Formats: sequence, C-alpha cells, structure tokens
Amino acid sequence: MANETIAVLGGGNTAFAVAASLTLRGYDIALCELPGFAEMVEPIAAHRTIVLHGVAGAGSAEIAQVTTDMAEALAAADLLLLIVPAYAQRAFAEACIPHIEPRHTVVLMPGTLGALEWAAMLKAAGKEATLAEVDTAPYVCRKTAPDEATIWGVVSGLGLGVLPATETARVREVIDPLFPGIQTHPDVMACGLSSMNPVVHPAGVLMNAGRIERSHGEFYFYEEGVTPAVARAIMAVDDERRAIGKALGYELMPVNEAFHQAGFGPRGDLWSAINGSYMLTRLKAPGSLDSRWLTEDVPYGLGAWVSVARQYGVATPVMESLVNLATPVMGFDGWAAGRGVKALGIAGLAKGELAAFLAGGNS
Repeated sequence: MANETIAVLGGGNTAFAVAASLTLRGYDIALCELPGFAEMVEPIAAHRTIVLHGVAGAGSAEIAQVTTDMAEALAAADLLLLIVPAYAQRAFAEACIPHIEPRHTVVLMPGTLGALEWAAMLKAAGKEATLAEVDTAPYVCRKTAPDEATIWGVVSGLGLGVLPATETARVREVIDPLFPGIQTHPDVMACGLSSMNPVVHPAGVLMNAGRIERSHGEFYFYEEGVTPAVARAIMAVDDERRAIGKALGYELMPVNEAFHQAGFGPRGDLWSAINGSYMLTRLKAPGSLDSRWLTEDVPYGLGAWVSVARQYGVATPVMESLVNLATPVMGFDGWAAGRGVKALGIAGLAKGELAAFLAGGNS
C-alpha cells in the first residue's frame, strides 16, 4: 500500500508520531486537524516536516499534505486513521460525515467503543463506511518539540476490532503492514472493552492525586506510582471489565497479560509487568489532574463500560466508585460528559440483537 495516501486525522502526540513514522517508511500522509485546532499543526504548516526520534524510525519526515480541510484529506485517501482523544471523536465524525463514502475505512486509534458512536452517527446521516478501532495507541510517544516527536516504544500486538465484523480479515490486511503484529478481536465491542487506559489510568491517578498536584507530575508514574496496592485496585477494575465481557460472551485477556502481549513488559502479575517495562517506567505522571488520564478515561472509558454493564445486568461497584470520586476532582460530571449505550447506538438491544449488529453492522 506504500505510495497510496493515508489520512491521519488529528494533531496530537500520536498523530504526529504516526504521520512521521509512516512517511519515513514511504507512505504519503495527509495530516488533517480540525480548523478550530489549527494551532496543533501550525508549527509544521509551512515546511510540512516533522523530525522523528526514537525506535520507530529517525529523521526529517516531509509530510505530503498538512491541512485543516477535511474534504481535501478524505478525497485523497481511502484509509483514515483517527488518532485523537475519545472526547474529540464525535467532533471529527461531524466534520467527516459530509465527505464520507462507502470506499472509506475509518480506524479509531484507540477507539474505546468510539466506532459504535461513529456507526450511530453515520446511520443517522444515511452514510456508510467500514469502521474499526484498536485497543491502545500504537506507540508510546510524545511531541518533544512543536515540530518533533519521539517514539520510545512500539506496541507489538495491537488489537483490532471491525464493524461489521465480517470485514475483519480485509481491514487487518490493510492495517498490518502499517502496524505489524495486529491481533484481531471478535468485534468492536470486544475491542472497546479491551482498552487498557481506562483500567489503569483512573485508579492510578486518583490514588496518586496528592503527589501529582504537589510535584506537578515530577515522578515516574508507573515505576513509582503504581505500587502493589495501586496495582490491586487496578486489578479490581479489570475484574469488572472482564465480567462485562463474559456477560457478552467474550473471554477478555487480563490487563497484566494484555500488557505483556502488547510488548509493554514481561509476563507476570500487573506490578511485575509494569516494573519490568522499559517503555512504561520511562513515563512521568501527568503534570496536573486536568489530564486525559482522567478527563478521557473516566467518562469515555469507565462511564461507557458501566453503561453497557447496567444494560446487561453486570455489577461494577469499583468502576462506579471511581467515576463518582473523579467527578469532583475533574470539576465536571463524569457520568454526563461521556457516552452511554444511547450514544453508542445500542440502547435496548438484547444480547442476541447486539451480537447480530456487531457481526453485520445493521441495527
């Protein structure tokens, strides 16, 4: 697929890293940000160059196209990689839908059930496209300057879910050359329930809230902040996540094993996997509590999972406690800010109806 244009939608850390890495590997990239966030790509607008450092290529990557014109980006590409926080996925859907065609495949990286919200919005607009999401970001990376990105680690077993699930093999064939080692989930629900960030981040941040505020994040979050007690709280969240999956017919991988399979760390319990991880132990904590690790992972991760759990009769007291506790910490309602089964387009579906929709894409 090299030399075919791929649209990377977004202008943050991972979008820059993916755009640069794929460019250095010979792909033509159209990097597109929403007009309201043009400042995210403004530093490279004139010269279209991102300097990449790290383990997934190094050098000056001249991006084929840098734009805030969604029509232009979608006209150039069949494959759209949406690499934005979950709370921005809806805004990108609104911008993309007027220009979406059946030829498009949209991959949310990661999705955390965002593919379901996109599906509901496409249906309401009378549009069709193949939708997919992955269960974590493909790289451990950051923007290290306005026109630079550094990749410290590559996820070696990125999980993929596709809607409709009947398109899984085709989409995997398209995505695997870009992110080798793709593993497939049964469908987008299984993939969205396999996201690791909502399992780890809310409990970890809330249990380190005082230290984050006092130090402004000047400590190594995973190495110093995820102690054995914090790891036990995270595993309690994970037990509830897996119970939701079991109720829907999935055998979801425990988060400690998922960390190992993704290439983050050695096999073992969660504390061992994290403390043995070269990638994770290099990451510092958020600089404040106004962080995506709460503002994204609570309403769009835990809140969404609890909504699904309630519809299918699964108790999630730890997740609910974390959303309730995070609400005053964040300063807004963690329940109202996210998306539940209605926004996901699955409200009222019995388990069999849900399974049929996920397989065939028609609800």
